Amino acid sequence: MAAITASMVAELRAKTDAPMMECKKALTEADGNMDKAEEILRVKLGNKAGKAASRITAEGVVASFIDGTSGALVEVNCETDFVSKNDLFLAFCNAVAELVVKSNPADVAAVADLPLSMEGFGPTVEDVRKGLVGKIGENMTIRRFKRYSAGGQLASYLHGVRIGVMVEFDGDAVAAKDAAMHIAAMKPVALSGADVPAELIAKERSVAEQKAAESGKPADIVAKMVEGSVQKYLKEVSLLDQVFVKAADGKQTVGAYLKSVNTAVKGFTMFVVGEGIEKKVEDFAAEVAAAQAAAQGA
Repeated sequence: MAAITASMVAELRAKTDAPMMECKKALTEADGNMDKAEEILRVKLGNKAGKAASRITAEGVVASFIDGTSGALVEVNCETDFVSKNDLFLAFCNAVAELVVKSNPADVAAVADLPLSMEGFGPTVEDVRKGLVGKIGENMTIRRFKRYSAGGQLASYLHGVRIGVMVEFDGDAVAAKDAAMHIAAMKPVALSGADVPAELIAKERSVAEQKAAESGKPADIVAKMVEGSVQKYLKEVSLLDQVFVKAADGKQTVGAYLKSVNTAVKGFTMFVVGEGIEKKVEDFAAEVAAAQAAAQGA
């Protein structure tokens, strides 16, 4: 019998998008013959999931689940906005969020092996995903998650299904929910100025230096202009320094509001569906023109 190597399993998985163990079983049954193993999987699992595996998933849902002082945000992607409203897809997303909280997987790859049964599919998350891909007809992927379990209080806010925020806090739950809603609206990049990533500050400083240099003013004035621009940027992107969206006077910062209600936000996570994923842009006119050109050349 032929030896079944990890690279063979990986190659078959890349071709079919089938679970790793199913690939290994098929290769074993086919005595290492890749084509035969692929055929075995097609018969066993169908071919919808394999065909869907290469399609871009830039739509989807952010789901949240909180159980006491443990909680998680999860982003699960699909191909179209239509499927992001599908009840089965939404149930799958919510089930994954709950599993992440209760099972504490190490990473997204580990989520695939967690136990789950839905709609007759299972017994793992990956099996259910594969089954739903075949049933719904679109690719779907679990993209990322953030789990909290440090013992602090948690609050979450979902803006529809496309933006999700989880806040770790001490104090008033209503205030924390308000802070989460503010985060979804204003999208701060950090809790405070001290927490803003160095690369973002460096980029902003570079832009400020280029703008200030064009002013023609003395070097000492230019330096002050640059520092002023950087400090302004830090306040704009830091949660505690932003003007609270519900401020009655239009001036109160989030930090001042939280202090007034004896609440402290210790950290937060915000997921925006599809953020950073390059979407495929369909150019229908170009597609028609190309088809006509091909027909004329035939």
